[in-house]
Amino acid sequence: MKKKRVICIGEALIDRIRNKSNQGYTDFLGGAPANVSCALRKLKIDSIFIGSLGSDDYGTKFITQFNELDVNLDFLQLNNDSSTRVVNVDRDQFGDRFFSGFEESSHSCFADEVLSKKLLEKEILNLEESFQETKYLVTGTNLLSSPISAESIFFIIEQAKKFEVKIVIDLNWREVFWDHSSFSSEITKAARVNLIKKFLNHANVLKLAKEEATLFFEHENPSLVSRQLANRPDVIITDGEKPVLWSINGLQGITETPTSQKIVDTTGAGDAFLAGFISKLISSGYPSNELEIEDCIKFAGVCGLLTCLGEGAIEQQPYYDKVNEFLGSLIS
Repeated sequence: MKKKRVICIGEALIDRIRNKSNQGYTDFLGGAPANVSCALRKLKIDSIFIGSLGSDDYGTKFITQFNELDVNLDFLQLNNDSSTRVVNVDRDQFGDRFFSGFEESSHSCFADEVLSKKLLEKEILNLEESFQETKYLVTGTNLLSSPISAESIFFIIEQAKKFEVKIVIDLNWREVFWDHSSFSSEITKAARVNLIKKFLNHANVLKLAKEEATLFFEHENPSLVSRQLANRPDVIITDGEKPVLWSINGLQGITETPTSQKIVDTTGAGDAFLAGFISKLISSGYPSNELEIEDCIKFAGVCGLLTCLGEGAIEQQPYYDKVNEFLGSLIS
């Protein structure tokens, strides 16, 4: 049986983005693993989202969105004692966005911090059944800032490995998660980096931004990054609209991705990129030569670019046909 499913585990949250005038804001559904699970569905790949949401209006909105895209929610947890996280995204004097913290909650923690291993263990037979059809497990590092959710991620990864599921990690370093966590705010930056770096040893594929490569590995060379990790993962390093650096299947290269003057909002672009890359791995098989790798990266790049042409991560993610239409226009 050919495995074609992807499991995404991690945070689903609200991106509260300041308007360009800095007067008021707009709320968008987001969170990297949630974004990837939705983007995959638009690219005709079956996905499961595993995470914890608050039993609140935002949680309801997420469930509605997931259901519209037919994302599998068999292992979604709803928590009555915590709230769905709201991230404040402000703009500096040049209009560029930055994370400025979280909306205050009446609860002591956010729902994504309390993803429960016990509840997952109760579903172990269903999880094992899902892993039999799963090719890739996608996660990030933000949930490591809570020992409760971290325990759940480690549990899922260990179960997935029993079924030869490949682990894809998007580093997605967001120090604000650690700074504002009641669980980890006292942990030094060096300790945070070491904890995350140790976690990256589980990766078969690692995606990270250029500044993350510098912070965690003191290198921007994907091959040198790979050599520092136990699994010698394939490594993809992105840098906004600049060319993508990669070390995949023993090969190394640089691939240009399309750019546009019409970029509105870069929120979720990296998640759409990752979904595009994974979708190619499933639909076309793992690339074995430079041409196939370039094809995967370019497809992923278009997914990322098209997501930037409007506001919000999930809303703007392109459907499969739209990506191929855009790629066709580049050739012609």
